[in-house]
Amino acid sequence: MTERQIRGVLLIGGATSVVEGPCNRTERPVAGSVVVAQTLTPRLYDALTTARAVVCGSGGRTGHMQSVCRAKGIPVLRVDPGDLDKLVGVVTLDLERATVVVGAGGGADAAAIGRAGPPPDVLGSACAVIADLRDIRSLNASARGTTAVESFFVREEFLCFSAGLSPIDALRGGAAVHAYGRAIADQLRACVEALRPGQRLILRMLDLRSNDAAHITGEATVPSEPNPDMGLHGTRWLLRSAAYPEALHVMLDTLRAQLGAQAGLVHLSAPFLTDAEEFAKLRPHLGLSTETPLSAFIETPAAVHATSDICAAGADELFVGTKDLVQFYLAADRSNHLVADSYRTRHPAVLDGLRRVIEDARRTGTPTRVFALGADLRYYLDRLPTPTGYMMCVSELRHVLRPSDRAA
Repeated sequence: MTERQIRGVLLIGGATSVVEGPCNRTERPVAGSVVVAQTLTPRLYDALTTARAVVCGSGGRTGHMQSVCRAKGIPVLRVDPGDLDKLVGVVTLDLERATVVVGAGGGADAAAIGRAGPPPDVLGSACAVIADLRDIRSLNASARGTTAVESFFVREEFLCFSAGLSPIDALRGGAAVHAYGRAIADQLRACVEALRPGQRLILRMLDLRSNDAAHITGEATVPSEPNPDMGLHGTRWLLRSAAYPEALHVMLDTLRAQLGAQAGLVHLSAPFLTDAEEFAKLRPHLGLSTETPLSAFIETPAAVHATSDICAAGADELFVGTKDLVQFYLAADRSNHLVADSYRTRHPAVLDGLRRVIEDARRTGTPTRVFALGADLRYYLDRLPTPTGYMMCVSELRHVLRPSDRAA
């Protein structure tokens, strides 16, 4: 190994074995660049979504910005923080060897990496996890994608990043609350218009951790929390917010005015639940009628054990968030590379929790969709009861839907 070659850890793979591009250390989008950053934060959203690859100095495979990259099929390589300053000019990433070389490698855009996978029908009623409107359009451009994918799932905070919104600033009160609701409605309307017949959109309502909020909040005060993942966010935050219900109704009213009956294609999902009591409080707090679809996200051990009660409390369907569930079951921070070896998506305790949710939901007749990383899909298929469907990031789902990849 030469001094110009830096070895790292591949967090997210790509479609080709070699990627080359100029370094981008700014927060501005530079098409075709390689983003170089110590930590991936929401400030980098625009830069990340236009990049060819990312090199970072910290973080795990399932952090929030890493999830954006996974949806887009943008490879992410983590290197020692001390090596980041060595990356200047054009760099070449060798994904198979998990290395980055300063300078042009001469073999950029090598042959696509073969990804044999299971046939698409094993996904059941498939749900594609997206970062923005472009992901819907790209997947629906494929004939196979339009027939296999029943729904698209998007986080409200990702819509905020895409629209350049600062939700904590906007939700302080006044006219900004209405402007926020209309802006989110505009994002959702464009997504609905990109759907094919038989498809719908699942909106995971705002779930912004304080550490992420601090990067995009300019006026409001963001409380400092010692452990944001276990802090004030998700449903517990929604239940305390006086402004969010108002913004939500502006959003829903705007959608109905713009789309008519098609506004019903947008379904709401309650994030980061603890138990049925929290879920039962949410609908009246938000002022939602019983006819408004409201699903529950199961991503804490407490929610796993409360699955039957959450279904009985009126959850229309369940989405199982394995990324958070793993870190809480195993006490291994998903964003901390120092405990990456302990963050095991196939751990017996994790599989037991997933099995419990699927079986309890089946007894109540509640549809259930389980998120799976591409590398774990076959493992889950072989060991878990069959849920209603699986959720996958668009880039990984595309490989399952593509016949040539399965034959490789």
